[in-house]
Amino acid sequence: MRWTLGTLLLVAFLLAAQSGHNGRRWAQYESEMQNPAEDPPDAWEKTEFAFARLRYRSQRDGYYRARWGVDANKSERQFIQGLRRLTRVHARSVEQIVDIESDEIYDWPWLYGVGIGDWTLNASHIKRLRQYFERGGFLMVDDFHNEREWAGFMAGIERVLPGGTVVELEKDDTILHTVYNLSERVRVPGLNVVHGDQIERGGVVPHWRAVLDERGRVVVAICFNMDLGDAWEWADLPEYPERYASLAYRIGVNYVIYAMTH
Repeated sequence: MRWTLGTLLLVAFLLAAQSGHNGRRWAQYESEMQNPAEDPPDAWEKTEFAFARLRYRSQRDGYYRARWGVDANKSERQFIQGLRRLTRVHARSVEQIVDIESDEIYDWPWLYGVGIGDWTLNASHIKRLRQYFERGGFLMVDDFHNEREWAGFMAGIERVLPGGTVVELEKDDTILHTVYNLSERVRVPGLNVVHGDQIERGGVVPHWRAVLDERGRVVVAICFNMDLGDAWEWADLPEYPERYASLAYRIGVNYVIYAMTH
């Protein structure tokens, strides 16, 4: 059989496409992740919900790993398993990585940001994030600690959402009762401090905070001086206490359902 150049190119293209589809979905970012996991068989399934992790820039990138990739991507994949088991949300088994440089951000109404006290935002990032919230987007931030990191986070928020109201969530706030009633305040600590004083990087007091829009809707849910991502990531580790892992799942489920219904 004689193969024309066009046929050979077509075969090469199809093989490359098949290889990319069968490969690890986020292989190009795994060098920036702390704990990359194997893809499950249904990694490419199209679903009604995807857990999107924000890939942002930080001056700390390259010091140990990319700042955005802490606990990724085992953390969110284990949380997604819980979300699928505990709710009827048709959630994709693997995360969506959303680069802050891309307008693809508008396609994903739920975002999760880790270590966000170290983000570095330029004018383009500010404009894109502001439009994201104006279009109804929701951001959950986690695993940042101490007043320096809080100030770094707020410096960005004040540019993205000027005039936005930052509040301490009260025990009766809707977001804490969408599925589970979470009136009790218990810190969710990281694995590295769970059996000690539970204080990480000098973040002494845990806070459940939020940024509200002009209608009073939570647009940024803030887990400050806590580390829910670690609780999700190590929920399968006997050394990590079940009480904190279960609480982290309940908080995450509440935030997802709130974002989808408000």
